Amino acid sequence: MSASSLPNPIISRRRALQLFGLGVGAAALAGCAPTGAAGPAAGAAGLNGGDPTDFSFASWSLTEESAKPALEGTLAAYEKAKGVSIKRTAFPYNEYINQLMLQVTGGQFTGAAHVDVAWLGSLAATGKLQDLSSLASGRGYTSSALQAATFDGTQYALPWTIGAIGLVTNSETLGKVGVSADAFPTTVDEFEKTLVALKGLGNGLIPYAASTKAAQLKDILIWMQTFGSPLVDGDTITIGDDASVEAVTWYKGLYDQGLIAADVDRFDARSLFAQGRAAVYDDAPVGRGAVTKESPDVNLAAKLAPVSRPVLKAGDTPRALVWGGAIAVVNGAGAPTAGDFAQYATSDLDAILADYALRGLPPATTEALSSSEVSSDTFGAAFSERITATASSNPLWKFTSYSQIESAIADQVQSVLVGSASPKDAMRKAGEAAQKLVG
Repeated sequence: MSASSLPNPIISRRRALQLFGLGVGAAALAGCAPTGAAGPAAGAAGLNGGDPTDFSFASWSLTEESAKPALEGTLAAYEKAKGVSIKRTAFPYNEYINQLMLQVTGGQFTGAAHVDVAWLGSLAATGKLQDLSSLASGRGYTSSALQAATFDGTQYALPWTIGAIGLVTNSETLGKVGVSADAFPTTVDEFEKTLVALKGLGNGLIPYAASTKAAQLKDILIWMQTFGSPLVDGDTITIGDDASVEAVTWYKGLYDQGLIAADVDRFDARSLFAQGRAAVYDDAPVGRGAVTKESPDVNLAAKLAPVSRPVLKAGDTPRALVWGGAIAVVNGAGAPTAGDFAQYATSDLDAILADYALRGLPPATTEALSSSEVSSDTFGAAFSERITATASSNPLWKFTSYSQIESAIADQVQSVLVGSASPKDAMRKAGEAAQKLVG
C-alpha cells in the first residue's frame, strides 16, 4: 500500500474496456464484474525443482523514498541467494494499476507484481495471474491474510502486508475530555458525545478529521456498514436502503455541528492530525510514518492510539476495511522464479523482519506477527487487535468499475453535506447510478 494514499485506482469503465480488450476479448467486457471467469493462468507456480531464472518485479513502492530501501533490501537478498537478476518496474501509486494493466494485457510484463488487494479482481480478469494456492500452503499465513489475497475462490496472490483502515486517535487529546483509548466509546451515540466534548476544547480543534472531499468519501461506506447496510447483495447495489440513508443522515449531522470539517481528504486528515488540530481520523497502519514525520510533536508516536470503530448498538461487530498489499505472479517468462520470490518475500521470517524494521507494516504470517520485533510494537499490536481483527473486504471490489461506483456514491454524499440534496434522495440516486455501472 502506498505510503501516501489509499486505494482508489482511476480506471474508467471505458478505460477498463480498452484494457480488457487487449487481453481477454469482448466476451469479458460485457459485464463489469471481474468474476474470474477467465480463470488463473496455466503454469506451474514456483520453482518445483527447476533452476531459478531472471524475472521482473513491479511495485509502486519502488518510487517512494520511504519504502524503496526495504524493497531493495528484499530484492537484493533474493538475487544474492539465488544468483539471479531482478528487473525493476515502477510506477507511482496513482498511475500504477493502469500502467500495470496495460503491460500485463499487452504482454510486456510477466513476473512478480506488487498489488493492492483491492485490484485483484481486475487483474484476475485478465486471465494472466497464476493460482498461487500451492505456494500458500504450509507457510503460516493467517487465514484472514490469505482471504484478503483471494478472489472468486482462487489464491491469486500471496499476502504481504495486511492490515485495515480504522480510527486513530491522539490519546493525550482524548485525555483532556476524560476519555482513554482503552475506554474509547463503543457506540455511535457515545462517539458523537465524545466528539462534542472534544469540540468544547476550542482552539479550532477538529474533533474528527473525517473524509469530506469526494476523492476520499468512500470512507462513508464503512459507516454505512456500521449502520447495517450490506452495500451489495449478489450483483445488486443496496445503497439507498434505510441503513445507508441513516448513516449519511448521521454524517451530515456531524458536519452541521462542526464535529467534522469541510474539504478533508486523507492527506488533509493526516496533516491536521500531525499538527494537533484533529483528535481522531481514519487511516491504515502506513499512516503512522506520515503523521509522526510531519508533526512538530516529537512524542506523537507514543500518543497514537488505534481504536475500534464504534458500533450502532452494543454487541455489534466493529467494522473496518481490509487494507494491504500482496504479490501476484503474471504468467510468462520468469514466472516460476517470480512465484518463488513471492513466497520468499511474504513468508521468510528474516525477509519479513528486515522489511518490517524499515516499513513497519503488518506482516501476514503467524510466525512474524508473534515475533518479538512485531509483537513489541505497541501501536501495531493495538491496531491488529482493535481494528484488523474484524476487518472485511469492500464488497464493491468485485466489480471492475468499483472506483467509478465509489465516485458516484461520493458525489451524492457530498451533495448531502453541502445541503443540496436530502440523504434519502441522494442515496437513492447513488444506488441507481452504481447499479448502472454494475450492468
